[in-house]
Amino acid sequence: MKLVTRAQLGWPASAAPTQTTARGVKVHYEGAPVSTKLLTDHDACIAEWKAIRKSHLANKVENYSDVAYNYGACPHGYLLEGRGLRKRTGANGNQALNQAHYAIVGLVGSSGLTEPTDAMLGAIREGIELLRRNGAGDEIKGHRDGYATICPGGPLYAWVKQGAPRPGGTTGGGGGSEPSCEPFPGAGFFMSGSKPALGRKSAIFTAMGKRLVAVGCGRYKVGPGPVLGQADVDSYEAWQRKCGYSGADAKWPPGPTTWDRLKVPNV
Repeated sequence: MKLVTRAQLGWPASAAPTQTTARGVKVHYEGAPVSTKLLTDHDACIAEWKAIRKSHLANKVENYSDVAYNYGACPHGYLLEGRGLRKRTGANGNQALNQAHYAIVGLVGSSGLTEPTDAMLGAIREGIELLRRNGAGDEIKGHRDGYATICPGGPLYAWVKQGAPRPGGTTGGGGGSEPSCEPFPGAGFFMSGSKPALGRKSAIFTAMGKRLVAVGCGRYKVGPGPVLGQADVDSYEAWQRKCGYSGADAKWPPGPTTWDRLKVPNV
């Protein structure tokens, strides 16, 4: 997964309301002209994503607390963090619909750039899988499902109606396009407020701990296991130091770069 985090975008933590579960994910498009420059200039994608957030925050009618979407996906295959994990979306039309599904927008529009690239579809699918690991159910729908709109446009909606398959025709059910490593779940997954989320239970922690032992950074007397403990924190900080980080940069929580290098297997 090629994830661009809020921190990398220079954004503070999202002020959107917390929502830990949803029935699934709805797919969106911009619903306005989008420049084809995005196809050849990733900096333009980042500028577009920042402009979307700026316009949403300036919308006094909707009174958005943040960019409306949980994630965006660009033509180069980057997943762009918006509200992020376990945050109620503001994109699905009304409060009930927002509570029912999280939201991912593809950076395509009504004219100009209208066709999603395979890389964009792959990023949307990776975003769906990431949200599923963090509270989303199995439903994949378009914005127009349950709301009077043409969003997410013809090409994206046709893909959604096919079940949002990974490029190449696989659906993630064990085919060759399934990623072999666990996507970075976001720094917030590892934290409870400003402290490590000690006591949180997830199979991800077991898989992470086994890899930390494998790379020589295990600090376990017992385990690792599915409940996050201080030994996990100590082990991951040892890994971040091994990756060349020092001081505060080596401290918990994990970051996307060291997580990708650790190659935690899918759970």
